Amino acid sequence: MSFGENLARSGGPPRSEHAVDSRPVSDTRIEGAGPGVPDLPRKIGLWGAVAVMVGVMVGSGIFQTPTEIAKHLGDPWVILGMWAAGGVLSLLGALTYAEMATMYPRSGGVYVFLREGYGRGVAFVFGWTYMLISKPYAAAGIAVIGVRYFNGLIGVSWSVPLETTLVLIVLTGINAWGVREGTRLAMVLTALKVGALAAIVVLALALRKGSGANFAGSPLEGNPGFLVAIVPVMAAVLWTYDGWSDVGAIAGEVERPRWTLPRAYLVGTLGIMGLYLAVNAVYLWMLPLEEIRGAETVAPLVMERLLGAAAGTAVTVLVIVSTMGSSHSSVMTGARVTFAQARDGLLFRFLGRVHPTRQTPAVALWVQCGLSCLAVWTMGGSFASLAEGFVFTMWIFYGLAGAAIFILRAKRPGVERPFRCPGYPVVPAVFVLSALAMTVFSVTQDVSTWTPGADVPTTIVWLGVLAAGFPVFLLWERLTARGTRV
Repeated sequence: MSFGENLARSGGPPRSEHAVDSRPVSDTRIEGAGPGVPDLPRKIGLWGAVAVMVGVMVGSGIFQTPTEIAKHLGDPWVILGMWAAGGVLSLLGALTYAEMATMYPRSGGVYVFLREGYGRGVAFVFGWTYMLISKPYAAAGIAVIGVRYFNGLIGVSWSVPLETTLVLIVLTGINAWGVREGTRLAMVLTALKVGALAAIVVLALALRKGSGANFAGSPLEGNPGFLVAIVPVMAAVLWTYDGWSDVGAIAGEVERPRWTLPRAYLVGTLGIMGLYLAVNAVYLWMLPLEEIRGAETVAPLVMERLLGAAAGTAVTVLVIVSTMGSSHSSVMTGARVTFAQARDGLLFRFLGRVHPTRQTPAVALWVQCGLSCLAVWTMGGSFASLAEGFVFTMWIFYGLAGAAIFILRAKRPGVERPFRCPGYPVVPAVFVLSALAMTVFSVTQDVSTWTPGADVPTTIVWLGVLAAGFPVFLLWERLTARGTRV
């Protein structure tokens, strides 16, 4: 079956008891919700889903990571190769997840794949970590960058934590008001920032102010080697691509999920891969690596070279819009994971409530807001350390969720698959092995550079947080088995 036929095949009505269709909300119940409990309505179309997905992906990363990457690599072609590798890896994951998302088009995404593949324990650990640490710190980190740029733009020194808290409250309020309102805002913000990034590429090509000599590269002092650089570089690249999986988190609210979800995964991932490669090629064409390494962010410098000082201010506005859009989409998708986990009885029941009139997971949204605000006031470390910590934990689960496709094909061969992963088993195998390699490289590098008496390596701390989820799960199961209402 060709790739086009595979996509076309996903358009028919579901014929399996395991495939949730796009019937009205009153006819479709979320597993574990119980009788008479309303679901989230399916109100998000293809372009709304793509906008939410791309909204998460295009945040602060494309402005912050090029400087971090330039500090570790001295060859522009290798840098572009790493961006291409990150895009391909994300695409392999998108193809893998698209199959499972059309099998189980329910709110939760990665959480649902882990639950169906491994059971409640692994799903609980993911959701527990995602709710308490991963999503709050990611949303907080992105929003903080936008607020700092805003203060610099208007020339004030207001409290960054206070401003970020207000931003998160406003974005949560919009998402709690209604899914259509949240989706429309995502579409507007996504269109603005993608259009502006594309404009940078078009202007650079039209004005031709770059230099091919910049692609000769600039060797690093000490030449640390590619294997040493691969962990921080790929962490930065994958942080920038992160969000390709988030369309699965809103699968329970997507119209015609069997048709929409595969297209949303593919359109979003391929589009951003092409955009990121083009933007980074322009960065490297316009600025030598030495200058990129010394810059706080690259895009304003590039636009100043193209159009003068006023253009740099315009890019600062773009960074603000981009980070706010990414934070908004992160708020929207993150709460759906908590909502789905609560509906399965793996978190407090009140987190799975649907607002009676707005039909949004309002409680999960506001709890997430509180945790994100807490992260704002407690967050420490640099942008690079935040990115590395988030990527390390999330890619462990991304790899596990990808491996679930093999388990589901073996255990549930009769379940209808409206979209089948092209290139199976090679495509998901490469994705899973890449995620495993990233984890092993990260831990090995952290441990090899550790000296007695120093702080415990960061990756070991994160692994400890994940491991702590299992005894919490056992305690949770014991409490619920005894009939305790939680």
